[in-house]
Amino acid sequence: MCGIVGYCGHQQAEHVIIEGLRRLEYRGYDSAGLAVVADGSLHWAKKSGKLANLVSELESHRLPESTQGIGHTRWATHGAPTDTNAHPHLSADGKVAVVHNGIIENFATLKAELIAEGVTFVSDTDTEVAAHLLGRETAKGAGLAEAMGRVASRLAGAFTLVAVSADEPDVVVAARRNSPLVVGLGEGENFLASDVAAFIEHTRDALELGQDQVVTITPESVTVTDFEGRPSEARPYHVDWDLSAAEKQGHDWFMRKEIFEQPKAVADTLLGRWSDRGELVLDELRISPEELRRINKIVIVACGSSFYAGMVAKYAIEHWTRVACEVELASEFRYRDPIIDPMTLVVTISQSGETADTLMAIRHAREQQARVIAICNTNGATIPRESDAVIYTHAGPEIGVASTKGFLTQVVACYLLGLYLAQVRGMKYGDEVHAIVDELNSMPDKIQAVLDGIEPVYKLARKMAMSEDAVFFLGRHVGYPVALEGALKLKEIAYLHAEGFAAGELKHGPIAVIEQDTPVFVVVPPEGRDQLHDKVVSNIEEIRARGARTIVLAEEGDAAAESFADMVIPLPKCSTLLQPLVAAVPLQAFACELATAKGHDVDQPRNLAKSVTVE
Repeated sequence: MCGIVGYCGHQQAEHVIIEGLRRLEYRGYDSAGLAVVADGSLHWAKKSGKLANLVSELESHRLPESTQGIGHTRWATHGAPTDTNAHPHLSADGKVAVVHNGIIENFATLKAELIAEGVTFVSDTDTEVAAHLLGRETAKGAGLAEAMGRVASRLAGAFTLVAVSADEPDVVVAARRNSPLVVGLGEGENFLASDVAAFIEHTRDALELGQDQVVTITPESVTVTDFEGRPSEARPYHVDWDLSAAEKQGHDWFMRKEIFEQPKAVADTLLGRWSDRGELVLDELRISPEELRRINKIVIVACGSSFYAGMVAKYAIEHWTRVACEVELASEFRYRDPIIDPMTLVVTISQSGETADTLMAIRHAREQQARVIAICNTNGATIPRESDAVIYTHAGPEIGVASTKGFLTQVVACYLLGLYLAQVRGMKYGDEVHAIVDELNSMPDKIQAVLDGIEPVYKLARKMAMSEDAVFFLGRHVGYPVALEGALKLKEIAYLHAEGFAAGELKHGPIAVIEQDTPVFVVVPPEGRDQLHDKVVSNIEEIRARGARTIVLAEEGDAAAESFADMVIPLPKCSTLLQPLVAAVPLQAFACELATAKGHDVDQPRNLAKSVTVE
């Protein structure tokens, strides 16, 4: 959620921080602010609303030059999105400034303690508690790093805190627990941020921090300790994408750019997965084949679009491995006392690798001694670090809040996992696995073919932009989660009521809302398997008989589906299980163009954040 930037070096801190916050706008926020240290004093500015408001404030009221500072984009949790509640927050003596991501769950108790000591609070936030506690410790003579460790030890919940002190030039200190924080390593400068995108313009060398650690940066050094001040390890890594990957490159929206990056993203996810020995290889999978052969149940845990990717995976994994597979919402998983044990494989899916609900699900699963595999796009994130193994999707940065290439590459990673399990468990021969991998390798070209013919979808979106009618999506088998994902995209960025249904459920209620000209998208499976195709065509007949306007996604040359369609969106030929990789793309493009035509901010939709780092 919140975006955090800390800087200490030789450049103007204000410029570095503002540009860093600009690259974190995709995370979602409602106010922004920064603080710098100059001439032994703190100087700060903060404004509600977009980052542009803060920039205007800084142009009107210049801060002194400084090479040390912290910045923040806030997503309101405690207190409304106002200037006063924006970060940074200051200690009572005005010497310490702090920014914060997460929720301090015991803030009320700590606030009462501070009020009893005579401290006056000026905001409604939980963060101000941390500022006053830090100020109290430094007033007693503790250095900022020592104070940070003491304060962090007292806090409950998930948090990242980053602070500067007027009394400590060229020092920025941070602490983290269950909330994202990375260190950027430069020459004569160092960075702190909630995402590497904030400093990728300056360095691609980074450190991933562990849990309950304090990090101190100066222009020339980085020191990592635990909360008690004992030296701790932090793993260095190199970011495998550069600044150009995070720019729009001529597109009007990051989301549209990311839709068109999907052929390459899928190809990158598949790269290097087939060995000279004629076997599928997942080098990141640090679980032995012997252990995988003992697994008797698979549970996929995820949120949002990742959950729908998991629903697609269930069909493929069960079909290929004959192992029972469940798909769970991470926010519900641990609260219903799930039945998992050492014979259970838990697969978690998260684009950011920081999703709080999913992280908590991992910890619950590991407490039950289940093995955990993460599917993730972000190197060094918390979720892959706390899992037994990880499959990285290698999709590159996804800036748009509504996931596109993240979703598709997660589906591909799930396919790879399912095939690998089938291979090590002896459920498929090598030539069978090879045939499916070959078809997977053909999918980038098929996705590109969909994109090359996307203009009729854009035309439909522009035509529907003036309507506020509900839109429905239908599908069967793997088409069902594609329908759910299509509806979610429309809700996320076009703010229209949209619902996805399993087509076979029509007669169990949903058909009651179908009336004249109701727009219904229908995902039609390829012909020839389990009568799925014919059943969906029958569903199209049913809704068309009630006056629905049918927009049908069907395989090229599907005459039966075309005969009942008001509009056909042709899909390249592929097997049923892999069809989501082409069927999801026009639905993404439709939502993007419709939201654009309505004048919405596609990349930063209202009330949403890219990475949900609190439960």
